[in-house]
Amino acid sequence: MSKLTLGSYPHMLGFEQLERLLERSAKSGNEGYPPYNIEQTSDHSYRITLAVAGFAEADLAITVEDRQLVIRGRQSDDSDGRVFLHRGIAARQFQRMFVLADGVVVGEAIMENGLLHVDLTRSRPETVVQTINIKKG
Repeated sequence: MSKLTLGSYPHMLGFEQLERLLERSAKSGNEGYPPYNIEQTSDHSYRITLAVAGFAEADLAITVEDRQLVIRGRQSDDSDGRVFLHRGIAARQFQRMFVLADGVVVGEAIMENGLLHVDLTRSRPETVVQTINIKKG
């Protein structure tokens, strides 16, 4: 069985980057922590909401790296001198990655009631009509 690639379709020129993008997003190990929602807030905007209870703003980092939105959380272990009879709330770290399309811009991030909201907007691409002159050879 052969692997189908976008290069095997001759009328789809220049889509090799899309194929690499799909492979990269499939490889980004999406474990279940922290849980998140993605909602469409208008025709051209989105909101990603992560449940980050127990994290302070200083424990979180949001970056855009090579068209990927990366949200990292790292809690400091503040158990010095404390004796736990049961410890069910672990200080764990996480990294969530979301692949962004061309024209998607990360807006503001808001922390509210243990939820981190990250707003995204997508700019409308302009329709371009171009006439190509034909030269005599």
